[in-house]
Amino acid sequence: MPRPVTVTYRVLATAAETARAAAQFFLDAAVKSAAARGIARIAISGGTTPKSMFALLADPAGRFLKQVPWDKIELYWVDERCVPPDNAESNYRMTREALLSKVPLPAERVHRMEGELAPEVAAARYESIIRNSFKLEGAETPTFDLVLLGMGDDGHTASLFPHTEALNEMSHIVVPNHVPQKDTWRITLTWPVINQGREVAFLIEGGGKAQVLHDVFLGPYQPETYPSQIIRPASGRLTLLLDAAAASKLPAPAESDSSGTLELR
Repeated sequence: MPRPVTVTYRVLATAAETARAAAQFFLDAAVKSAAARGIARIAISGGTTPKSMFALLADPAGRFLKQVPWDKIELYWVDERCVPPDNAESNYRMTREALLSKVPLPAERVHRMEGELAPEVAAARYESIIRNSFKLEGAETPTFDLVLLGMGDDGHTASLFPHTEALNEMSHIVVPNHVPQKDTWRITLTWPVINQGREVAFLIEGGGKAQVLHDVFLGPYQPETYPSQIIRPASGRLTLLLDAAAASKLPAPAESDSSGTLELR
């Protein structure tokens, strides 16, 4: 049975405002985690919305660059394509160009997935990196302070694609996942690890996502078809940051703060 969760969704008028709300969410989580534990472990995704958020975080004329506690952040990836780090498809490359090359985040605190390696090797090495940096013992799983996710128009998130083997994985932290519909391999955090995050948020924009967003959060529970449905954080909280186009098929949020809630059972 799926875990009950309260989904809070905030609707912004434009994609640019969604990216700004995401940058604020990143900042708030980093500051809160650094104050509570002296460190902020954050797992990020690729895609258009994170890229715009990264640009805001790195903008020397903006406020985020000065306010983020960069010296307290440990940065990880939710997933990666099986390509070298200088490939145009690499999530790491996008992050490096939009963010890492412009902010004072120490290189030793950046933990990339090595997409240039064989998928099984890359996944095993990344799991080892996580186990060592979190100082995990035995079957312990990591608790990220913030996990930022996207959602594909097929309902996938991270590299958990419909009807793929990774949806059945519950014992590993990181796995390789063959994606037949794209004829490729990916490396991804597993869904139990994502669900262990203290804060978990989807960043979604564009009218092309409106129907799948409706189906994921208002339709029947079919996680093999819509893997995003399997994201039910242990905290009981899930956040959606949406532009108006993406949110057009969800119940209208309260006008006072442009936010709404859904209770998933």
